[in-house]
Amino acid sequence: MRHQHKGRTFGRPKNQRDALLKSLMRSLIIHERISTTEAKAKELRPVIEKLVSHARVDSVANRRLVAARLGNDDETVKKLFTAIAPRYVERTGGYTRIVKRAPSTDGRLTAYIAFV
Repeated sequence: MRHQHKGRTFGRPKNQRDALLKSLMRSLIIHERISTTEAKAKELRPVIEKLVSHARVDSVANRRLVAARLGNDDETVKKLFTAIAPRYVERTGGYTRIVKRAPSTDGRLTAYIAFV
């Protein structure tokens, strides 16, 4: 039984799940809207919102923390701090929106996740 076990495993080991989320975070920051499965979007939402919350305050410590989470990708860190986070300085949370799409031909539930 999985009592008190939070999060989806996606049938992958931990290192592959972490790499998947890191790649989804980078794609969302670069493109500001991505299409993925509904389950992946729901797992991505709290992770990316915490990064945006850190990025709202531009400091060396926050830049290093965000860079560590994104894998030291300088372009995405720069875009997050200069283009995305300043939009949400007045907002206390809820930086992303998940919009459900019609199921694909193989039955997967797909969704868009985008910055508000």
